[in-house]
Amino acid sequence: MQHENESAEVRIAVVEADKIGSVVSRLSLQRQLAVVGERRRARAGDAVVVRALTDSATYNQLELPSGRLAKVNPGDVVVGALGSRRALKGFVGDVPEWVGAGDRLHLLNMGGVVGCCTGHHSSLSDAIEVEVIGFVSDEGGNVRSIADAALPLRESLPDACAPLVIVAGACMNSGKTFAAVEIVRQATRAGMRVAAAKLSGVACLRDTLHMADHGAVATASFLDCGLPSTVGVGDLAPVAKAIITHLNECAPDLIVIELGDGILGGYSVESVFDDAELREATAALVFCASDYVGAWGGVELFRRRGIGVDLVAGSVTDSQMGEDYVERELGVPAGNAKRNGARLFELIKSKVGAACAPVAAA
Repeated sequence: MQHENESAEVRIAVVEADKIGSVVSRLSLQRQLAVVGERRRARAGDAVVVRALTDSATYNQLELPSGRLAKVNPGDVVVGALGSRRALKGFVGDVPEWVGAGDRLHLLNMGGVVGCCTGHHSSLSDAIEVEVIGFVSDEGGNVRSIADAALPLRESLPDACAPLVIVAGACMNSGKTFAAVEIVRQATRAGMRVAAAKLSGVACLRDTLHMADHGAVATASFLDCGLPSTVGVGDLAPVAKAIITHLNECAPDLIVIELGDGILGGYSVESVFDDAELREATAALVFCASDYVGAWGGVELFRRRGIGVDLVAGSVTDSQMGEDYVERELGVPAGNAKRNGARLFELIKSKVGAACAPVAAA
């Protein structure tokens, strides 16, 4: 349904959306939206309304603000946000310089990030093509952005900061989220107040929802800082410090942080380890890899930065043989989140030490 009202400056239409992507969840949008269609310079984070034109056999679901997944059908009117993606095993795409009604773009991820797809992994069919209806606007015709509800960036951590456990990896699908969630679960069972975050990647609530489901008392991600993805951010440290400061408000004993994607790639992950204050606040660094070469490469890359990996996890440790290899050849403790999460957490506690003691026991 669509009808138009004349404004002194812009033409505003009212559009009824069928589905709203989780990328715009902080805007608390309703299905009936004011939309402006005039062509304008596009910005990452601009809320955009599109109509799905095609289907996809392998990537056709949209994550709603509730976290539920909904099938995207041709003809559906979908609300998302402009953004870029650099997925080694997914879609690659960017925000065009200019966007207006009638432009053809693509759905780049299940959170509702929209951009121009330039490639994808061979296991996937083409990204869903969408037609731009317009930008979500306020009553005055000003374009809404997910940055409108963002946490303010910070240049420093709070004086009283809970110890950080950072989970990084060789690439996507290397076991980072599973390890992070298991650390949250085990720490919670041990009587600790645990907060959790995802600092890099492309916007989706799935991972932080898993963290909350397993005991995290508070969660946050780069999405809370108004970013549809961390492509092109350059320096993630101010984003990280904003999120960590926000999570410290709930007085956690521990903050578990997942860095989406790999330590090499297009999501600015490596910039987190360039910041001296974040390195100082990190009580334990967990590195996840899928194979021996990935595990060796991660440990070596961190060593070249003067940083020691405290624990290797991920699918390389899914067998005892993998754990034994890592400990024998790389000289780093190994733990598996699937086979023995309690042992993995004990290894983390041994690295964190007294900083991990619950407040009640202090």
